[in-house]
Amino acid sequence: MKEKENILRILRKARADILENNPYELKSLSDQTIHSATISQDPDNIIVAVLVYALSKVFTRENYRRMDGWDEFYNSVVKNLEFAVKHLEKDEIDKVRVHLGRIRNSINKISGSLRIYISDVFRKAEINKAFKLYEHGLSSEKTARLLGISLWDLASYIGQSSISEAKIAVSMPVKERIKIVRDIFK
Repeated sequence: MKEKENILRILRKARADILENNPYELKSLSDQTIHSATISQDPDNIIVAVLVYALSKVFTRENYRRMDGWDEFYNSVVKNLEFAVKHLEKDEIDKVRVHLGRIRNSINKISGSLRIYISDVFRKAEINKAFKLYEHGLSSEKTARLLGISLWDLASYIGQSSISEAKIAVSMPVKERIKIVRDIFK
């Protein structure tokens, strides 16, 4: 696990934001990890970015809190974030990964509509963060592989975004640039 201290800070703050009912801070935390995840291409950093972003989306939806299964999901998130922090402080990386995985797996224990809604949020969060990594310069193939999503899903998302239509800024017409180059080599 690269950047242990940063991930530790993010997990502590995420848990605090959830306990304080401050989901909008969670999205900011997720955004903070994307730049470093792009540079390090560290899967743990990416997992934390996706998880925190997905949780920010889930916790901003007030109506989810009134649905059957919410309390179990909430308690699982808080408990597993706490355990992940404790194990990361002890450099028990495998146990950290287990507890982060348990947050994701806790969705499977929910029944009814809430399970479907939260699963959908997590899936879209993966694709959104993959797109952010792509925007930061990672190839689409590498991005899809790091996040475990299909290249097709990522390509579809990229195709719907405005980045696929971005124009490259040209400061000087091609003919003028060629003339300058010729003048240099005379």
